[in-house]
Amino acid sequence: MNTPDMTDYATAAAMSAPQPGLSTDARAMMMFEVNRKEACVAYVLWFFFGYFGAHNFYLKRIGIAVAQLLLTLTIVGLAITFFWHLVDAFLIPGRVRRENTLLAWTLGAAPFAR
Repeated sequence: MNTPDMTDYATAAAMSAPQPGLSTDARAMMMFEVNRKEACVAYVLWFFFGYFGAHNFYLKRIGIAVAQLLLTLTIVGLAITFFWHLVDAFLIPGRVRRENTLLAWTLGAAPFAR
């Protein structure tokens, strides 16, 4: 049984081509469900690896995550990161909502946006 190689451009193009009987809206909804972010995952990452910015990497906030990681690695920055970590606990739901809204708008599925 052969599995398609995702690095092959022809295979990737064939997989992304519109399927007969699958509307654009249905395809957008499926892509949204596959790629959306979950608050539970973000909180688990925050709880176990929050000082290193893992939840920010998950939510595609790379700059913030790198800053948090670098601050954690320094003694002075660790005190700052402690308070930052606590504040992030309250901000995660809004950030997840924002990331999912951006994804919905990107896919052209405006009804998902609030």
